[in-house]
Amino acid sequence: MRTSTPKGLQPNVLGTFDTVVMAVAGSAPAYSLAATTAFLTGAVGFAAPAALLYCAIPMLGIVLAFSRLGRIDVNAGAGYSWVGRTLHPFLGFLSGWALVVAATIFMVAGSLPAGQLTLSLIAPSLADETGPATAVGAGWFLVMLLVVLGGARLTVRAQLIMTGVELLILLLFVLGALMHRGSAAAFDWSWFGFGHFDGVSGFASGALIAAFCYWGWDVTSNLSEETRDSRRTAGLAALIGVGVVFLLFEAFTVSVNVILSSGAITAGGAHVLALLGDTIWPGAGGRLMVLAVVLSTVATLETTLIQVTRSLFAMGRDRTMPAALGTVHRRWNTPWVAIAVVGAVALALFVAATTLGSVGDILGKAVHAMGLQIAFYYGLAGVAAVVAYRRTLLASVRDFLLGGVWPLFGAAFMFWVFVEALGELSDTSVAIGLGGLAAGVVPMLWYWRRGSAYYRPARLDAAQALAAAEPYAVPRQRRGGAGSGEPLATDF
Repeated sequence: MRTSTPKGLQPNVLGTFDTVVMAVAGSAPAYSLAATTAFLTGAVGFAAPAALLYCAIPMLGIVLAFSRLGRIDVNAGAGYSWVGRTLHPFLGFLSGWALVVAATIFMVAGSLPAGQLTLSLIAPSLADETGPATAVGAGWFLVMLLVVLGGARLTVRAQLIMTGVELLILLLFVLGALMHRGSAAAFDWSWFGFGHFDGVSGFASGALIAAFCYWGWDVTSNLSEETRDSRRTAGLAALIGVGVVFLLFEAFTVSVNVILSSGAITAGGAHVLALLGDTIWPGAGGRLMVLAVVLSTVATLETTLIQVTRSLFAMGRDRTMPAALGTVHRRWNTPWVAIAVVGAVALALFVAATTLGSVGDILGKAVHAMGLQIAFYYGLAGVAAVVAYRRTLLASVRDFLLGGVWPLFGAAFMFWVFVEALGELSDTSVAIGLGGLAAGVVPMLWYWRRGSAYYRPARLDAAQALAAAEPYAVPRQRRGGAGSGEPLATDF
């Protein structure tokens, strides 16, 4: 007997531990440190630990916003659905579009270093050649594309191996840094203060890079339709994931400040972690650290693919993008059309990227452009959480602080960084960042004119969801799109 095509993603595939692993892998500690340490040091000098610290505080406000919104609307589109149902559908679409653009850019910004670093392990003479690095990076990308196509369970099994080994290597070198003798600079608590920033604009530039470092933990929200007890699990996993990567970021930026000179950091570029590893453990240290960065890069390619394909799936399901994107594979329960489209676009970008210069040049421009996109959609989610819970904020001091003040502070910080950074970044980074966002206006207006139900949303209101929820209610799998009006909440 022929079975019909499933209407949705497969529910209850991931547990709490699985989702925590995905959150850590999404932020990609080793890759983020390798990709940004030289840029962050160039922007703020010894204040790199401070930039990561002061970005973490408002970032936790955004984590709280995602957690609270996920409790009243389980949707693979996450911010795309929440912002559309609280602020305005146009802003919701652009929020989802910003994630799609940032993730698509990352396909190049992540795959090229993966290819370069892999070559540095097996064929060092080819590591600095953009062409071979592009080819190997594309190979890694295709492998991860197939893993994501195979379903959430296969995806998390791959993550357990890659992220587990990565974290073990990083912890080994944290211990090595503590025991290392000899230093380029003595540790100073002022590295966590504001004294080393070059004014407000310098702080904003550092914060934009730091925002990119943390980006990726919200993959837990995009996986919510496939997670057990996701109304609680997705937010908890994101909080734990951000805490883990924050500690690693601080440990390594302090180690870099102490052990390496500023000149060595700048000269090291994307290889700064390998340089640090070789300094701590001459000989094998550098290669081990390169292995950690390769694993981290490949792991975050996988989580980013999940984010962009689940977002496109939600858009296709809501008919705000071609409906085919909402098609789910009959066997694997994955949005296979969205995965195929992302794969084709990314491979085209790989070819185009070879004309933009070296891997380092491409990475620098991409990090800043993605930072703008990230600040935009994180800021909108922070505001959406406050609006959704506006009628419950005065119920207690806890609700007021955790549901109102902190998410709103996080949103204000993200928007401030977005505006301040526009005057500091290169024309190329601004053009990629804003141009990519502006390109979303075309499909937004097209499908709005065609009458997508997404643009006539059922309003998302936490007070109504709380009133409707019953302690014994059984969670239901969301079957509609953002306009389906099913904001059932069972675990607050």
